[in-house]
Amino acid sequence: MRGVVLGLVIVLSIAGCIVKRLGSPQLTGTCDGACAHYIECKPGHPEADRARCVSECPQVFSDRDSIMGYESLACDDAVEYVDGNAAQTAGTPARVQ
Repeated sequence: MRGVVLGLVIVLSIAGCIVKRLGSPQLTGTCDGACAHYIECKPGHPEADRARCVSECPQVFSDRDSIMGYESLACDDAVEYVDGNAAQTAGTPARVQ
């Protein structure tokens, strides 16, 4: 009986890993993939922001691993990384104090 229970636990563990993998974002390591992630996360999915992202991405990320790190961010974090926090977004000029 213990063998059956152990086998069931192993099967459920493997199934959980497969489901997690299928639900995880696809990491491309490319600027196209990073910008697709940003636009997917950005409210309204503005096309002008995609063009800006594609233009700036090669200057911001130096290698595939750093882009994959960005692609793995949660949506709120991905948008904040590009646009800044809510007090200052990419479309809002910085306030000089």
